[in-house]
Amino acid sequence: MTTAPVRLRSAEETAFRRQLAKDAVWSRMVAPGGRVPAMPLIEVDLGPIHLDRLLQTGPLVLVFFSCAESASVDAVLAGYQRTLLPACTDAGAHLVAVSPQRVGLLAPAKHRHDLGYLVASDPRHALIDAFRIGYQSPEAGATLGTGRSVLPYPAVVVADRTGTVCYVSIRPEAAPPTPAARVIAALDRLRPPRSRRPAAPHPKGPPEFI
Repeated sequence: MTTAPVRLRSAEETAFRRQLAKDAVWSRMVAPGGRVPAMPLIEVDLGPIHLDRLLQTGPLVLVFFSCAESASVDAVLAGYQRTLLPACTDAGAHLVAVSPQRVGLLAPAKHRHDLGYLVASDPRHALIDAFRIGYQSPEAGATLGTGRSVLPYPAVVVADRTGTVCYVSIRPEAAPPTPAARVIAALDRLRPPRSRRPAAPHPKGPPEFI
């Protein structure tokens, strides 16, 4: 009963990757081995936060999403609270959800789900641009509330404490979110060998690394 939807999602992801390759965008996007830039974001409760300062105390897991205006985004944010936040806490990593939407529109989503991780605005899409994961969406201007219209592709970026990117997943808008298990596996690889958990089976399907 699930064969058709699975095939459809696979076809969507294949088409997505082909389009990015055609547009010469794929090769410019953030990739393992890249660096997290030292720039601030605006956390909805804390105000400015600096990525380089967060890295001083632990790895970073950055989850990019468009805006807090849809049920699907709500589900992703709440789902990562259950599935990803405990592993990040255990690994001493900072989990940060990032959107170009203005703070006042992001805050209700964090408070509605009582999220225990950072939810931050990138209102001038500076980090999104640095990672080259944004695209123009003229109709998004009013939703973002910033006078801008750049949205990020749904993405997860994991970086170690030196700021070196070690895992990247970038997906088409309609695709399921990056499974928490894959992000957790990337975090586990950052642990000292003796403290690593047993390795999980390598996920099947198309690679998510860029």
